[in-house]
Formats: sequence, C-alpha cells, structure tokens
Amino acid sequence: MTDSSDTVRRTLDELDLAMIRELERDGRISNSQLASRLGIADSTCHKRFRALVDSGVITGFHAEVDPAAIGLQIEALISIRIHPHARGTLRKFQAYLERLPESKHVYFVAGERDFLMHVAVRDAGALRTLVSDQISTREEVAATNTSLIFDHSPQRRLQQ
Repeated sequence: MTDSSDTVRRTLDELDLAMIRELERDGRISNSQLASRLGIADSTCHKRFRALVDSGVITGFHAEVDPAAIGLQIEALISIRIHPHARGTLRKFQAYLERLPESKHVYFVAGERDFLMHVAVRDAGALRTLVSDQISTREEVAATNTSLIFDHSPQRRLQQ
C-alpha cells in the first residue's frame, strides 16, 4: 500500500505538469528529447525529473504488457467483502492479494466491498481456481463478485 506520508510533496508548476504529460505519453523518451520538447536545457530537465522522482510525484517505471500476448486470455475484476471481525487484517490481506501472480492491481475501496482486484489469467479454469481456492477460502473473506473485462481503454492521461 502506498502511504503518501512517506514522501515529501512539492508544489507542481506548469513545467512539471508538462513534463509529466510527456512522460505519460512516452515513458522511454530520452532526457535530451524531453528537454527539447519542453524547450529547456538538458541539465534543467534532468534536475526537474529527479525532483519529481525524489518527491514521490513519479512513483515508478514499468512496461505495459498485453496480457493476451503472454497467454493470459482473461482479465477480470474481483470485488471482495471482508468479514467485520477481520477489519484488523486489512493491510495483511491486501498484501496477500498483491502477491498473487494473477494480480495486476489491488484497490482498497469504500462502499459495499472492501477490495477491488484486477487480475489476468490464462483461462476460465484458472479464474475459477483463483476465486474459489485462493481468495474465497480465506477466513477474512465474506463474499466475492467477479466481473469479466471484455475491453478497456488505455490509462487516463493527465489533461492538458
């Protein structure tokens, strides 16, 4: 779980926001290309980038992979409700969900359910095993609800 108190927040200016927009469009852009697009010196660009990372504004780097390309044909959202007596184990349970190899994202949410989990699996049998044998059997779990994902749009980008 990300704890925003662990990072030092900074006020973002227009240059920071422009840099973030460019990095969201192309995370592999070189420092010199980024500096050129922003109309600033390479050294200024590098310093600003490091400050965004160090302050926790940029939280990580990753490759977006098409699950189907690696044999994961089914994506689903699993909503999970925890028993009231298990409230003290929420963080431990979330860590368990995050460690499951099928897990893409785990969200602790408000409302009727406690967690929403985005998963990718090879087939319907693997999804059934995940929900029935690995999640629903946990003593913390009161109920699950699984929704198949037919399609989804790319991640929302910062507005200009």
